[in-house]
Amino acid sequence: MKTEPMACRLGCGACCIAPSISSPIPGMPNGKKAGERCIQLDENNLCKLFGDESRPKVCSDFTATVDVCGSTNAEALALITELEQLT
Repeated sequence: MKTEPMACRLGCGACCIAPSISSPIPGMPNGKKAGERCIQLDENNLCKLFGDESRPKVCSDFTATVDVCGSTNAEALALITELEQLT
């Protein structure tokens, strides 16, 4: 797989579900556990804080790449879950 940046697939949400986030998130002051759905992920799997300065830095810094996100939403969830378990 390639490490080149790619456009995020709207409605994927894998990066908002699979990884743990230790920094505070509005509505989740203690962050979130791996596999836990972020409270800021809407019913269409879109971030309610996208572009908002209250969005955690770790989220803003995330760059979708083929090696992390694969070619489907299901593959992204599996790959990010595996990366989380390895770290």
